[in-house]
Amino acid sequence: MRGPGRLFRSYFIGGFECSTHRTASGRRLDLVRATRHDEFALADYERLRAVGIRTAREGVRWHLAERRPRQHDFSSVRPVLEAARRTDTEVIWDLCHYGWPDHLDIWGEEFAPAFGEFARALAQWLKGEGAPVTFFTPINEISFFAWAGGGAGHFFPYARGRGDELKAQLVKAAIAAIRAVWEVTPAARVVHTEPLINVVAQPRRAQDRAEAERYRQAQFAALEMLAGRQCPELGGEERYLDVIGLDYYHDNQWYFRSGRKIRPGHRDYRPLREMLVEWHQRFQRPLLIAETGIEDGARPRWLRFVCREADAASALGSPIEGVCLYPVINHPGWTNDRHCHNGLWDYADDQGRRRIYEPLARELRHQLETRADAEPGEEREQRAS
Repeated sequence: MRGPGRLFRSYFIGGFECSTHRTASGRRLDLVRATRHDEFALADYERLRAVGIRTAREGVRWHLAERRPRQHDFSSVRPVLEAARRTDTEVIWDLCHYGWPDHLDIWGEEFAPAFGEFARALAQWLKGEGAPVTFFTPINEISFFAWAGGGAGHFFPYARGRGDELKAQLVKAAIAAIRAVWEVTPAARVVHTEPLINVVAQPRRAQDRAEAERYRQAQFAALEMLAGRQCPELGGEERYLDVIGLDYYHDNQWYFRSGRKIRPGHRDYRPLREMLVEWHQRFQRPLLIAETGIEDGARPRWLRFVCREADAASALGSPIEGVCLYPVINHPGWTNDRHCHNGLWDYADDQGRRRIYEPLARELRHQLETRADAEPGEEREQRAS
């Protein structure tokens, strides 16, 4: 059960990497399969429960659920749904995590309606399975998706100079999905996820300050569009803004034009707490740190830092509803399949066992103890195979 006044079942959330876009070579990524989470979903959820995590972020792989136009099959979702049911874990469902079926043109007029039909079919399937749609994310990181896929040509569809066009298309698709889900399950909650960034002019380039600030302000555009504050012709309304999930990593602050990163402790590094407060004041919606993590030995220290800043933002009147460890299991890199050591658990063996990264587990235990977040006794069951 959810605690009194708590938005999610647990303050800490386990996020399973679920990207499904195509690489430059044309290879389809499927991080759920690559991490064997689809094989060992129940064991993974039992591990979450053992460390006091009762909420998870999961991806519904659209390209698997809709292999033929308008024909939906959610058998690929069933292992996760069953694992969630058996462990009483709450799920935030990502409907589009950078990937879509090959028969759809993301630039075409049919994209948004097709996404709405997919979202409706999923909501109907979940309802029919007796699993209420509690939370869902229509499209992960619209701003980053539009920049990387439509503006900078970094990933599929590898376009350049069309970032605003892609952003508008993704906003229309998200609105179509929200409407469709609400038609089936009016009580469903929406979690929009966006990158949380800070961009400033280089110290000796005062002439860039105004442009750098315009660039920084662009991080708010997708949600402004969803709310109808910008580009009202897209159909946005304030009611489409619900929970705001902010994704924050160690490289989310940089200098304009150069791209040089600004690290914590530098004079130009903006306190994370201030950035969180700014988002809360602007949108007046519940906030969640929907993704955060770092690689290798810095993992415990990074979690401690993020939790401290989230607590500080809450003390300043901008309550943070949770922190999602993303990813919660290690995964292969998008472009080179390198072993990314950024999770709480490692790759699974053939019996579904995963080695826990004990330094991060200790820090998580400490954080749970300080906020009395786990159910009675669960904070003592931290070791999982």
